[in-house]
Amino acid sequence: MDETLDDRSRAILDFERGWWQRSGSKDRSIRTELGLSPARYYQLLNDLIDAPEALRYDPMLVRRLRRLRTARRRQRFARDLGLGR
Repeated sequence: MDETLDDRSRAILDFERGWWQRSGSKDRSIRTELGLSPARYYQLLNDLIDAPEALRYDPMLVRRLRRLRTARRRQRFARDLGLGR
């Protein structure tokens, strides 16, 4: 079974890989280049990095994003428990 990413999913991953090289704010670039609201972009990206197809498409990016997400969740959890510094 050869499942591949659709064009929008590839565009989201490609954008996330190099958004910092663009001029202007990330939110503005998301709107103009992808035609998405920033909130929707982050929803799609969060779902996308769990997809095996995304991992096959860009393993380094997806693993980095997963690590960042896990670290943010741990920080939020610790803060909610009053364990933050």
